Amino acid sequence: MVAGYRAPGDGGGKLVRWSASSTAAHNGGTVLAPDRAGRRGRWLQVHDGVLDFRGFGHFDDSRPADAALDAMVTDASVHRVEAHTDLLFTRRHTFGRSHVELDFGGHRVSTEGIEKNSHDNPFGAVLYFRGEVTGTVVTSRLSAPMPDLADVFEVPDSAAFAVGQWWAVEIDAVSGAGSYEKEVQKLVQVTQLVDGTHIRVNYKIGWDLAAGRTFTWTKVNPVQRAHVRDMVFQGVADGDTFTGSHPVAYEYAVSCDVSGIDATGTFWPVVMRRWCTHFHTYGCRLKNPASVTYGGAGYLTQQIYCLYGHVEDCHVANSRHLNDWTASAYGYVTNCHGDGDDQGPFVTHGQFEHDLVYTGNSGLMTFANSGAAWGSAAKRITVRKHVCSWFVARVKVTDLTLEDMHVIGNAQAGSGMLWVNADGVQIRGCTASGPLVVSQTSSRSRRPNVIADSDFTQSTAYAVTAANVSSALHLTRVRLAGLDGAAFSGTGRLVLEDCELIGSAGAAAGPVAHGDVTVRGGTLTDTGFTLSSEKDQRLRIGAGTRVTGTNASGAFLSRTGGDRTVTWQLDGVTAEAADAATAHLLLTSGPNRYVASGCSFRGGRLELTQGAFGAESHLLHSGCVEDGTARTAMPAEGDRIRHTAGNLLL
Repeated sequence: MVAGYRAPGDGGGKLVRWSASSTAAHNGGTVLAPDRAGRRGRWLQVHDGVLDFRGFGHFDDSRPADAALDAMVTDASVHRVEAHTDLLFTRRHTFGRSHVELDFGGHRVSTEGIEKNSHDNPFGAVLYFRGEVTGTVVTSRLSAPMPDLADVFEVPDSAAFAVGQWWAVEIDAVSGAGSYEKEVQKLVQVTQLVDGTHIRVNYKIGWDLAAGRTFTWTKVNPVQRAHVRDMVFQGVADGDTFTGSHPVAYEYAVSCDVSGIDATGTFWPVVMRRWCTHFHTYGCRLKNPASVTYGGAGYLTQQIYCLYGHVEDCHVANSRHLNDWTASAYGYVTNCHGDGDDQGPFVTHGQFEHDLVYTGNSGLMTFANSGAAWGSAAKRITVRKHVCSWFVARVKVTDLTLEDMHVIGNAQAGSGMLWVNADGVQIRGCTASGPLVVSQTSSRSRRPNVIADSDFTQSTAYAVTAANVSSALHLTRVRLAGLDGAAFSGTGRLVLEDCELIGSAGAAAGPVAHGDVTVRGGTLTDTGFTLSSEKDQRLRIGAGTRVTGTNASGAFLSRTGGDRTVTWQLDGVTAEAADAATAHLLLTSGPNRYVASGCSFRGGRLELTQGAFGAESHLLHSGCVEDGTARTAMPAEGDRIRHTAGNLLL
């Protein structure tokens, strides 16, 4: 029984036994050789699988502890390694073992003088756990389409697989598309041999796959349950891709958790993962990494080809990304926050990520914006109770759901914006101090585009809907303030239900290009619509809609010229002009098909010129109240024109 390493009670004590036949290499901790070189026999530590750096003589960070780390982690009888003092590491360690926990006890780990990394290698961490990639490879080609959410895969011969095995499965790139457009890249476990040519795995795919696509299966023996805990990590000051340092990386790993790492000055991600499944990263922090501009540098955690991950209770300051999902699925991010967040704490790469959930976080968010070579695609992402200065999901993000999100702008250019793709987007209970921007780059979804119970402030720089929005868009109980010529430039159906649209007396009415526009209820204050499409349009306003004030265009409702037909259907509208010059309707070109019934006009004027109602037009203006409203122009009545009888003119 040894009472201490250098002195009794110093924490380095241990129980050892003498083995006269042992020739194991001396390591200064678990194997102690006699002083005289060449002597046979060793003192071997007797332990219960829990070891401590003090048992190797490390009581501070005055000398490297790399040899001790290797000795403990590579010993299969060790399941837990503890640190009770600060430590220094100057090597980058690769381990292939499972069922081990490294707990640094909240002590500082420094890396000054660490050996150089290889170029552009985010896996050159101090602690790199990597599973074994075997030479067993199976290629399979789909003879029939494989639908979204399928978990049964076609293979040439299911006898090549066994239940419980792990395989890295990867599909070929989309033909004629980006070189990295691969919808499936995951580490999966076989759960059933369905029949001779089909297996089931523990993963439901996220995309429809066409017949003829090819999968490559590579058998893997992953690292399992290798955990890292409670480390204060100090990166190399001003490190770069060669000299920089970071604590942890995993590749081909299952159920490997990381918690309690507080890092400063790292270069690559604090926790780097690729081909990982089932993991929990929580209680980690990153402050002021060495770089936020070099590709892949300055992250808290990045996950590539990962499944079933949970990132929780983490924080970053002045970093690049807090969390990056790349080609990953079924991940969850909760209670994570970033300050100094101009680089975007929360991102997806755009490499077919799907089924991700963010709850209760704060920090700038951008999804699927890394470029077309990777597909610029993501699917079924949900964000709840989030605050940030900027949110952008403008590319092929399908079935995006935003709930209780608040975008509050700052001095950063473009901040305050909420920009989404009209492909099954649903927004509820959200606000933005800047504009709402809706564009469309994909049309995969079957669910409607709905924005409800939300508030936005527009600007002249952005259209509410971009010209490429061809799908229907529903706005319900939405407040759009600051309107000044803000355009609805899309072509698909537009529905505004119980919305509040607010401009100012000096602001222009907004051009509207949507082919079919429905306004039900709500208010338009100091703004209006100018129908501006090059094709036929229909505008239906009713169900208690109220229009008040004035605008720089001098008209609530008007149209641009051209030979297209515009259909106007006004039912139960209340319009109150702030001055006599403001037109409730200003129609000077046609053809127009106009019906107004049960409407109330107060003040202002109606200008419906003869030239706007030619042979292809019609006009029925009936059951309306005009209180102090001047008819500055009305077409002559005839078989297709009626506007005198049945109205009350006050």
